[in-house]
Amino acid sequence: MARVCVLKVLALEKYMSADNSNLLKTPLYNLHEELGGKMVPFAGYLMPVQYPLGVMGEHKHTRTAAGLFDVSHMGQVVICGPDADHWIESLVPGNIIDLKENHIRYSMFTNKRGGIMDDLMITKRQDDLFLVVNAACKAADIAHMRAHLPDGFTLTELNDRALIALQGPKAAAVLSRFAQNSGIRADEMDFMTYAEVTICGADCYISRSGYTGEDGHEISIPAHKAEDVCRALLAEDEVEAIGLGARDSLRLEAGLCLYGHDLTEETTPVEAALLWSIGKRRRAEGGFPGDKIILDQITHKNYTQKRVGILPDGRAPAREGTEILNKDGAQIGTITSGGFGPTFGGPVAMGYVKTEYATPETEVFLSVRGKSLPAHVAKTPFVPQRYYRKNA
Repeated sequence: MARVCVLKVLALEKYMSADNSNLLKTPLYNLHEELGGKMVPFAGYLMPVQYPLGVMGEHKHTRTAAGLFDVSHMGQVVICGPDADHWIESLVPGNIIDLKENHIRYSMFTNKRGGIMDDLMITKRQDDLFLVVNAACKAADIAHMRAHLPDGFTLTELNDRALIALQGPKAAAVLSRFAQNSGIRADEMDFMTYAEVTICGADCYISRSGYTGEDGHEISIPAHKAEDVCRALLAEDEVEAIGLGARDSLRLEAGLCLYGHDLTEETTPVEAALLWSIGKRRRAEGGFPGDKIILDQITHKNYTQKRVGILPDGRAPAREGTEILNKDGAQIGTITSGGFGPTFGGPVAMGYVKTEYATPETEVFLSVRGKSLPAHVAKTPFVPQRYYRKNA
């Protein structure tokens, strides 16, 4: 177990901040230290990579019960303006106009080359849009939106709110003990829906979503009440505090992308196997940055690389940057995320390969410390996703 924890910490170093000065702290920093969290620099913040339970234990606990994650480093933004859903479609390829009120859609900001500037969650509320963007990209995302913001619109950064995620098969039941709002039960909300509730006297926004592949909610809380809410949740028998290490292994097993690694400004949604996130109307109409390139890729399939799952045939994990080779030893791609999957029970990875090698079960090889190790292309997710859908 200790070896796996060390491996996960080493894996996280690739996206930790190099400069430890002027790092920010989330409203839950003191609680992390009290709980024995190992604090590391991440996206400009000091964040817990693990707790005494360890990465393996935290991962397994989230898969079987309920894990509590601090994701307050993420950006929370509200856009208010007439027909804001029409406006946001000028920046993202997702279908937001047809999104129902209090529903959420995953989408991405694209550039004029069709590359992905960031991926984000967009919630359509009664009078505005509520966005959650990645920590490392939030300054650029906000500047990008402000540069295109029409007269009469407002963009508000919710810097006075924390954000946590309660994830796992028992998470919804736990949250239902605390979330109070007439007519709303947290455990009856559908996947990718939103509600406003009171938890421990705090006015909270809850969405049935997350980034672990498990059922659960993300919860936006006024910063001054965040610790109270977290202490109450952690007092429940099913709940443990979970750090960045397990968050990384959970999302990798679930086949979910990490921005800056699996998604970049050089990869399009089509190449990233995110075509499902572009609605039929948007594919027909376009109207977003890079639309001609992206729609041409959809129509003519003239892209040269694709994101795929990779399973090493042995026990050695494939780390980010590992070269993917064909049987003749020529490089055909690169690993973008990789590590040990505790639930899967072996090494798992994702990466980009030339399209002719993207079919599942295709034999490939990994260049690891001068050796060519056998592997094969695999479907993702590696562990079944367990989101709650009422009509499933």
